Amino acid sequence: MSALPLAVRDSSTMLRRNLLHARRYPSMTLNLLLTPVMLLLLFVYIFGDAMSAGIGDGGADRSEYIAYVVPGILMMTIGGTTIGSAVAVAMDMTEGIIARFRTLAIHRGSVLIGHVLGSVLQCVASVALVGAVAVAIGFRSTDATILEWLAAFGLLVFFSLALTWIAVGMGLSSPNAEAASNNAMPLIFLPLISSTFVPVDAMPGWFQPIAEYQPFTPAIETLRGLLLGTEIGHNGWLAVVWCLGLAVLGYFWSKSLFDRDPK
Repeated sequence: MSALPLAVRDSSTMLRRNLLHARRYPSMTLNLLLTPVMLLLLFVYIFGDAMSAGIGDGGADRSEYIAYVVPGILMMTIGGTTIGSAVAVAMDMTEGIIARFRTLAIHRGSVLIGHVLGSVLQCVASVALVGAVAVAIGFRSTDATILEWLAAFGLLVFFSLALTWIAVGMGLSSPNAEAASNNAMPLIFLPLISSTFVPVDAMPGWFQPIAEYQPFTPAIETLRGLLLGTEIGHNGWLAVVWCLGLAVLGYFWSKSLFDRDPK
């Protein structure tokens, strides 16, 4: 069998393995799915009135704040879901599964590809769940065209792919699953200091560069522009550059860690 069909076959097998593994450990999957839903409800119904005061000149009402916060929560959902990939990879490393895979006559990269594809599918499912809850509580995107919806979906998938490769590298570099979970926490913390909940302009001056020059803010602003018709400006190409850079960095980092000889 040639290299490409072998890679496709083995990657499909590894993808199926990771999806079955997620089904057998539903507590982690449910936690990753429900956390962004709880954050959405929390920031809309508990903190929404206070947070919406920083939007626009005279603040925003609840429906406007829902429209504002949902794109950020969707990106935060991706960051939280990819933590599961770091934990799953670390578990495979510590339990000796990857060492066993290295001895088998399978495509070497299929192990990591299976983790990545499984994580991207879980991210899409998480985003769909959070999006459904958002629609149920009043989120609407009536001005977006079909092309803008497709571009928004593509951005979410691309962002998921980029963060997943970073999470895989974190899992491979961690000594155990607990360390992998801790090492991947920036994927949850970074959205909290982005434009998820309030505009960057409403933040203190010294804090604005921290919020602006990180991967989540341009991705969030691009998603807002696509779904709500707001100004995208330079955020579109910044989001693509961040996604491409993180994906390439995560891929080569993960590959180097995976290919090195075990101690």
